[in-house]
Amino acid sequence: MKLVLAYSGGLDTSYCAKYLSKEKGYEVHAVSVNTGGFSQEEIITIEEKALQLGATSYTSIDAVQTFYDKVVKYLIFGNVLKNNTYPLSVSAERIVQAIEIVNHAKKIGAKYIAHGSTGAGNDQVRFDMIFQIIAPEIEIITPIRDLQLAREAEIEYLQQNGVDYSWEKAKYSINRGLWGTSVGGEETLTSEKPLPDSAYPSQLQEKTPATAKLTFEKGELVAINDQQNTPVTNIEKLNAMASKYAIGRDIHVGDTIIGIKGRVGFEAAASLIIIKAHHLLEKHTLTKWQQYQKEQQGNFYGMLLHEGNYLDAVMRNIEAFLTDTQKTVSGDVFIGLYPFQFRLNGISSKHDLMNASFGSYGEMNKAWSVEDAKGFIKILSNSGKIYNHVNQ
Repeated sequence: MKLVLAYSGGLDTSYCAKYLSKEKGYEVHAVSVNTGGFSQEEIITIEEKALQLGATSYTSIDAVQTFYDKVVKYLIFGNVLKNNTYPLSVSAERIVQAIEIVNHAKKIGAKYIAHGSTGAGNDQVRFDMIFQIIAPEIEIITPIRDLQLAREAEIEYLQQNGVDYSWEKAKYSINRGLWGTSVGGEETLTSEKPLPDSAYPSQLQEKTPATAKLTFEKGELVAINDQQNTPVTNIEKLNAMASKYAIGRDIHVGDTIIGIKGRVGFEAAASLIIIKAHHLLEKHTLTKWQQYQKEQQGNFYGMLLHEGNYLDAVMRNIEAFLTDTQKTVSGDVFIGLYPFQFRLNGISSKHDLMNASFGSYGEMNKAWSVEDAKGFIKILSNSGKIYNHVNQ
């Protein structure tokens, strides 16, 4: 009975690896999908643990570029910030991870897929929906959810079976990825407490202000300070640069897919800077109605992605729209980096619609006369005059 296990090396998936191989007799093939959160050293350690726990094989899938191409690029194009706050750092990763895992299961002919989600969060929905849509013939197995296991019960079982790793729960749970890092702790279980500075993985190291130039080409970040690289490399470079200033910290409050409110801290220096810089460039290079329609579609895209609906055909429609809007979103954005904050200083673009050769806001124009302006305003006010006259 060949089974693919979505394996991270944490307590829940470690329990699944041992329980499913020893108690249920499955041929467990552990798979982890790297969307920017694992170093090569961590991957080696994860593999060793998986095999020790009884897995027949372990596979690490590098999906960082796939994550950017399939998801992150459109989050930038759409300036997506969930509830005007959260750049979907971790929730967006789950979609790509689920797709890679189910494709791997089909590739090796597995009849079962397992994951370590509980019954109380969003990930169970995201994983199950992707698995069921792509491979409805594959049975989904979720021991932690089905057995309603407490953390203590998982640890006890593993210890009884000779697995005595250090399972001491960290005070703060950290989930890293290309597009940001989530931070959870006892404070985020309340509505009033902030996370302390020490909870965030990047501490303040640099206090001297600095400036940087971000170059976009058709909406994608192609260079930093005139050094060209792939967008993925630029995201990583910008994150390393801005994290030293402890930029990008916040707490997101949102509605989970299962209907309860949730609160999570995050650190996303590169994502927040890129989204805000990209948005500023769009303000200069897109029309008023392009910006308005993009705001609606970007929010809709982010909501559907967050709730696991990535495979719905409308997502491809929105992606096509967002891509089309980026034709003129090219140029440089100048930013300032400071402790705990960044500033958008301005832009330079050949597509800048503030081009002074046509006219400057609030000053002398070159495209119409004073009489033209008076006539335009008179006609524009006509509907208001009619309404006011009829409804006196």
